[in-house]
Amino acid sequence: MSTGAMLEPGAGKLISGGGLQATLKIPGGAGALTSTFECVVPPGYDVGAHVHSHGEELFYIVEGELELLAFEPLDRTEGDWHTWESKSGQRFMRGGPGALMFVPAGCPHAFANPTDKPATMLFQSAPSGHENYFEELTALLRQGTPPGIEEIVELRRRYDIEQLTPLASPFAAGG
Repeated sequence: MSTGAMLEPGAGKLISGGGLQATLKIPGGAGALTSTFECVVPPGYDVGAHVHSHGEELFYIVEGELELLAFEPLDRTEGDWHTWESKSGQRFMRGGPGALMFVPAGCPHAFANPTDKPATMLFQSAPSGHENYFEELTALLRQGTPPGIEEIVELRRRYDIEQLTPLASPFAAGG
């Protein structure tokens, strides 16, 4: 028989640095197919459009508002994902508490916080192991000098993250 997990509010392993703040609630590994996080998305944050060839993700907004996108655009090369449109005419949506975004493998996606207040979301990533990416990223962001975009791109490549629109800064590399 396996044992589940029950966590008090605020419990979990805090992974932070360079403005990124994620609390690992359930790590991947033995018994867990996904990694589960509570993430605080600061004002002005934009992860940029990207895609995972193997991973699935789920985002659930708990507090605040985020702009969300999860579809194949007519043209992936267009610069700002906010201008993207799907074959069916779908565009990004703005969602508040209760809004959900599911991202299957191979689906371009993005999220941003255009407001002046932080947003909180529950984030799940499968297969598990996204906590390793967050830990390496925050270690880079905590260095005395900001990492070069090449370092961030290489880190993201190793974790199955193909960036489709430009990163505004290394800070924008969280998702």
